[in-house]
Amino acid sequence: MTARYHQLAFTENVKAEQTAHGSREHYEKYEGAPAVPDPITAAEADFISARDSFYVATVGATGWPYVQHRGGPAGFVRVLDRHTLGMADFRGNRQYISIGNLHTDDRASLFFMDYANKRRLKALVRIKKVDLSENAELSEQLALPGYRAKVEHALIFTIAAFEWNCPAHITPRFSEAEIAPGIRDLHQQIALLEAEVKRLQG
Repeated sequence: MTARYHQLAFTENVKAEQTAHGSREHYEKYEGAPAVPDPITAAEADFISARDSFYVATVGATGWPYVQHRGGPAGFVRVLDRHTLGMADFRGNRQYISIGNLHTDDRASLFFMDYANKRRLKALVRIKKVDLSENAELSEQLALPGYRAKVEHALIFTIAAFEWNCPAHITPRFSEAEIAPGIRDLHQQIALLEAEVKRLQG
């Protein structure tokens, strides 16, 4: 956990719970660190660029949180600089709950998951909606040639803090694209074995 994530996530109530359960002393080492945003390193950039989905949590005017799954081709979330991510926002069910919530509070939490390798990256961000028709340079940066979803606008994520989370209890899951090479190899081996059986039978 980074010092900045600690500063933003560990409220006094959180610290009280840590004290009650005996973990406060472990986390006190983050006290007093400079309150500056966490810069994205090559590790985070590579991880995010390989993802084909993530989860975003926002809070609306009623105070209720809302979690949404966002997906696209691998790499649809782009690392724009050491503190900024961006994505083309595709048309979905047109409820616009996450977007609407940003009018109340632009702060959000992102969850990037790599189930196959039991890794996850959490980020605390501020989100801004951008009209791509008014920003040709950003439109080019976020373009996804060949992807047929309708782009409505862009979302820009300014990262305040991030944390690599514990892999415990993450059940490995694999996408069709991830298992396809292994299945292809099995089909090839089966074909060779079938051919050998026919040869021996003949």
